[in-house]
Amino acid sequence: MTDILIVEDDKELASLLTDFLRAEGYTVSAVESGERGIQLFERYGARLVVLDINLPDINGFAVCSKLREKADTPILIVSARTDKEDKLSGLGYGADDYIEKPYDIDILIAKIKGIFKRRYQRNIISANGVTLNLADRTADIDGESVELPTKEFDLLALLIENQGKALKKEYLFNTVWGSDSDSELQTLHVHINRLRQKLGDDPKNAKRLLTVWGVGYKFI
Repeated sequence: MTDILIVEDDKELASLLTDFLRAEGYTVSAVESGERGIQLFERYGARLVVLDINLPDINGFAVCSKLREKADTPILIVSARTDKEDKLSGLGYGADDYIEKPYDIDILIAKIKGIFKRRYQRNIISANGVTLNLADRTADIDGESVELPTKEFDLLALLIENQGKALKKEYLFNTVWGSDSDSELQTLHVHINRLRQKLGDDPKNAKRLLTVWGVGYKFI
C-alpha cells in the first residue's frame, strides 16, 4: 500500500511535493487526474490522499466523495479555491482538512505527519468484541486469545479500521496481498471464511463480518 497518493494536475508542484515527502521517508504516488486517482486508490490503496480540486476531468469534490464511499482513508484537500463555500463543500464531502494554495511546504508536511501520528501510530484497535494489538500482532476475540496468521491479521485489521464501511473485494485483495501477488481473488474468500470461523460468525447470519452482495465485505 502506498503511504501517500497525490492527485494534482500541476506537474511541477506534484513533483516538488513528492520529492519532499519521499525525503521524509514516505512512499508516494502522484497522478494528474481524478479518474486516475480513483483507479490507483482502488488498485493499491493509500494511507493518505492529498487532493487538488481543479482537475482536468472530474473535480476533486467528486473524487473525495467517491473515495469516501470506499474507505475511511484520510483526505487532505490542497486547493487555490479559497471561498468559504468551497471549504465547507470539501469538508462536507468527507475531507479531513482543507489547505489553501499557495502553502508553506513545511506546514503541509507537519500536517501530514500529524495525520499519520494520530491515525497510524495506534497500537490497539478494537471493535465488537475483537481487539488487535498492532505492535505485537496479537488478537483477542471475546476475551480469548486467538492466533491469526499474517494475512488473516492484516485483513481483519483493515476491516476493523473501516468498521461499518463496505470494502470492495478488489480493494481488500490488492491492499492485503499486493497488486503483484501471484495469488488470486479466491484467496480472499478462503481467508474470509477462516476469519468467520474464528469470529464465531455463521455466514448466513453473521454478527461481525458481513457479505455485502455485489460489493465485498464489511465489519460491524
